[in-house]
Amino acid sequence: MTEAMPTRAAGPPAARVLVVEDEPVINQAVTDRLRAEGFVVEQAHDGPGAVTAFGTHRPDLVVLDLMLPGFDGLEVCRRIQAVRPVPVLMLTARTEETDLLVGLGVGADDYVTKPFSMRELVARVRALLRRVERSAALVASGNARVELDGLAIDAAGRRVEVAGAEVHLTPLEFDLLLALAAEPGVVRSRDVLMHEVWGWSDATGTRTLDSHVKTLRAKIGADRVRTVHGVGYALEARS
Repeated sequence: MTEAMPTRAAGPPAARVLVVEDEPVINQAVTDRLRAEGFVVEQAHDGPGAVTAFGTHRPDLVVLDLMLPGFDGLEVCRRIQAVRPVPVLMLTARTEETDLLVGLGVGADDYVTKPFSMRELVARVRALLRRVERSAALVASGNARVELDGLAIDAAGRRVEVAGAEVHLTPLEFDLLLALAAEPGVVRSRDVLMHEVWGWSDATGTRTLDSHVKTLRAKIGADRVRTVHGVGYALEARS
């Protein structure tokens, strides 16, 4: 009699990641590492192929190179976010602040600058996916609403209004605003914000938070977010 193989308990389905990178070696290296970490990974190598693959495979997260043939990563990000909000981790060899802010402004949630370590990339991917899970849990609670001097934040509906006009925020901008709004007027440290919004345990050396604060200020008003140098940020009522 043949002994039956033990059955494995079914867990949650693996997250699906779309890797968009035109350099074959980098694309395959990222794909192989993410697959080794348990993710289901699909690949694309240019702008049009990325948009097609996004519609076909419906990924939970996109790793997206900025410079692509066909059309660039910024255009890919615009097109896929118009179809369905999804966390995007942008890969870039360009470190100019303007380029990074444009990427964040069209819907990218985070970025890593080439050359990067695979360990860092995997950590960023996991942090973004954890943020999505936390955000979904908050929306499910359906009872969070903050109003502060013309700024209205509806956590359940994920909507923001400034002086009665709706303002479009990316998913990460919204989560950052909500974290600041948890204690209006109170300075929230960089480490606390990075942990609550990104799921990181250490914010040392990263400009991600600063870049997102700049894009958030551009949308809700620069004077609504106060900087305390060396400490963090606070959401303020307008004077």
